[in-house]
Amino acid sequence: MKRSVSFRTKVSLAFAVAVASAVALCWLMSRCFLKDYYMKEKLESLEGAYHVVNQAFGADMELTDDADLLLEQLSDNGRISLLIINPGSSGNDKYIFTTEYNDMVLGRMLSSIQKYLNLSTGKEPYEVLRSDSENYSIYKLYDEAMDRNNIDLFGKLDNGCYVFLSMSYQSITDAADIASRFMAYVGVAVTLCGAVLVYFLSTVLTRPIEQLSEIAQRMSHQDFEARFPVRGNDEIGVLGASMNRLSERLEVTIKELKEANNELQKDIQRKMEIDNMRTDFISNVSHELKTPLALIQGYAEGLQENINEDAQSREFYCEVIVDEARKMSRMVKKLLTLHQIEFGQNTLEMERFDIVSMLQTVLAATDILREQKDVTLHFQEKGPVYVWADEYLIEEVVTNYLSNAMNHVSKSKEIAVSLQKKGASVRVCVYNTGEPIPEEDLENIWVKFYKVDKARTREYGGSGIGLSIVKAIMENHNQKYGVINHPGGVEFWFELDAAGEVSAKGETDEHDSDH
Repeated sequence: MKRSVSFRTKVSLAFAVAVASAVALCWLMSRCFLKDYYMKEKLESLEGAYHVVNQAFGADMELTDDADLLLEQLSDNGRISLLIINPGSSGNDKYIFTTEYNDMVLGRMLSSIQKYLNLSTGKEPYEVLRSDSENYSIYKLYDEAMDRNNIDLFGKLDNGCYVFLSMSYQSITDAADIASRFMAYVGVAVTLCGAVLVYFLSTVLTRPIEQLSEIAQRMSHQDFEARFPVRGNDEIGVLGASMNRLSERLEVTIKELKEANNELQKDIQRKMEIDNMRTDFISNVSHELKTPLALIQGYAEGLQENINEDAQSREFYCEVIVDEARKMSRMVKKLLTLHQIEFGQNTLEMERFDIVSMLQTVLAATDILREQKDVTLHFQEKGPVYVWADEYLIEEVVTNYLSNAMNHVSKSKEIAVSLQKKGASVRVCVYNTGEPIPEEDLENIWVKFYKVDKARTREYGGSGIGLSIVKAIMENHNQKYGVINHPGGVEFWFELDAAGEVSAKGETDEHDSDH
């Protein structure tokens, strides 16, 4: 990507071009018009000197009291030579006044007067510069003796005397040329020095702009930490303060937008999850109810058509129908419980209770079933062990773990329930001997309606919902849960926050001993 020229360089170049242009224009103006301007000034000087001389001499051709003023005015107007001649006198008396007392200069002046008196002959090279006055005319004439161009005023005074005023024209030309060259040199020097000076000044002036540009660049990348140091109330200071306020407001606005966006994403995700859950729910319920409904329908039709007339067969048909209806009832109840927990309709009622006492109650309810299946139970805890949780929902978790263990226990048919203190938590473990769960199925056993061994699950009437209820309850408590394969069986566990023991005085002891 081609790098652009910096603002500082642009300012320096712009200033250099502006100064160079101004100097060049001045040089061109002086080159073209300085000589004419000088000529105009000199002509006005000659005319002014004529009027002064005319006032300085009276009608008697004698100097007035203004003679000193005359000499001063001529001196101020530049190097002007003056000669006044009385045409009615002869000899030296005809020279009334002169500022030149050098014989050679005086001779030149008399020669020029003679030339102007004989202009009508057309023999002398001259140029009329101004002839709009009745009393005098101004000429430019080359003086061979002095080897220079002169500007001469020749005319008459009011007293009838001839007046001759002369000044060198060559000085005008030289002065104009020198001034032009000097202006060119000065212009180059001023342009270079000005460019260097402006470069350093622009560095100081553009530093705040560079800072503002950097802040704007960081803001474009959502970095709002940078702030412009405001040092004044000028335009840069006002802009910097505005940038600071803009940065703060953008930071707050973007933060609010991100929070709103996150909430919106969560709402969208939640809605998608709910829609998926509803779809899965309908699909799974339809699938799970299809088999028992088909059995109920088939056996009911058999009874209706009297396929088996003996009482024993009819009783068997009725038992199948009742058993399948009972399974459907249990599954619907579990689905309703799971639905309430997953959709937040079941509010947790956190309380402090003895987990050992609750385990003993649940285990006692399974005595008859264990005896029927010849299952040995190991539970040595004496308690109390207090925890914080919703006792009703945790009892549901324990019941599902025990039911799962009873349905899958094999080999030596042993079930062990134990407690482990883990820091500020209490882990409850339910172990049963039997075949381990395949590794590929460990993550899926918590999914609704998932069955590792479908034939065996169908045999004992399992619906695949119990462990998904455990998952929903424990996630609702923000607690950990899981399953571990052992060489001789499977262990399911969950954790709860320990609550300490209550002493005889009614005080809570958070340092209760391990059980």
